[in-house]
Amino acid sequence: MDGNLIGKVLRFSVTGLLGAAIDFGVTYLFKEILKVNKFVSNAIGFTLAATLCFFLNKYWTYESQNPLAWAEYFTFIAVSLVGLGINSLVLFLLNEKLKWNFYLSKCFAIGVAAVWNFLANLLITFA
Repeated sequence: MDGNLIGKVLRFSVTGLLGAAIDFGVTYLFKEILKVNKFVSNAIGFTLAATLCFFLNKYWTYESQNPLAWAEYFTFIAVSLVGLGINSLVLFLLNEKLKWNFYLSKCFAIGVAAVWNFLANLLITFA
């Protein structure tokens, strides 16, 4: 792995940790305090975190110079929506089928979706 790729992985990880904190915080707010359905709460948290992560990834992780930021944003959101599907599927399987704790399941779901998001954004969105 070359140094540039390692740097991208590290910056993506920091961005992802911030995104995960926002994802968890917003999900908790909607699920536990506002009493919104757990899957709707998960989608809201994921979507807000994805939007923040777009800007951090565009300008910091991948250092994109593409002037068509709106096109990158829509590609990033499409990649993130696939990631949300992966996230929701893992969450459903672990929490509903295997009866794992919701937030432990969410940790695993974020990890699986993060692998997809990094590779798809590296190879598609910010290529």
